[in-house]
Amino acid sequence: MPRPDLATIPEWYHRYINQVEGNDLVAAMKKQTPAIFRFLNNIPPEKRNYRYGKDKWTIKEVLQHFIDAERVFAYRGLCIARKETVSLPGFDENDYADNSKAKKRNWADMIEELKAVRRSTEILFGSFDKEQLSTVGIANNNPVSVMAIGFILVGHINHHIKITKERYL
Repeated sequence: MPRPDLATIPEWYHRYINQVEGNDLVAAMKKQTPAIFRFLNNIPPEKRNYRYGKDKWTIKEVLQHFIDAERVFAYRGLCIARKETVSLPGFDENDYADNSKAKKRNWADMIEELKAVRRSTEILFGSFDKEQLSTVGIANNNPVSVMAIGFILVGHINHHIKITKERYL
C-alpha cells in the first residue's frame, strides 16, 4: 500500500511522515523498534533527568512522551479503523508531560512499558487490512487516515530521537 498522500494530512504532521523510509508501515515499525531500545539503553543514568533548557522536557519526560503518544496514536488508529464517526480529541503533549510524574518513575519500568505498548501497536496495525488502513476519520478536528496515523507514529519517535541526540546527549 502506498504512503499517505501528504495533501490529505495536516501540514504539521508532514515532518513526521517524511522521516519514515519506505512504503511498508508495519515493516517500518518493526525496523524502528530495536533501534528505539538500543538508543534508550545507551542513555547514561546521569542524563535521564537532564533538560537542556528551563522549559524543556527531561529525557525521562521524552520517554514518557513516547509511551503516551504511542497509546494516543494507536487508539486513534483503532477508532478510525472501526469507523468511529465522532471527532477524536487532541492531546496537549505539554500538559501530559507536566502531569506524567516521569521524574519519579523507574527507567527500566518505563522501557518495559514502551516495549509492551510498541508490541501491541505493531500487532494492531499489522491486523488492519487495506480498507482499514485507508479509512479516514477525524482526530483533533482534522481528517486523517489510519495509514497516516501509523506513519506519523513512526516518524514522531524518529523526530524525538533526533532532537534528543542533538540537544541532550
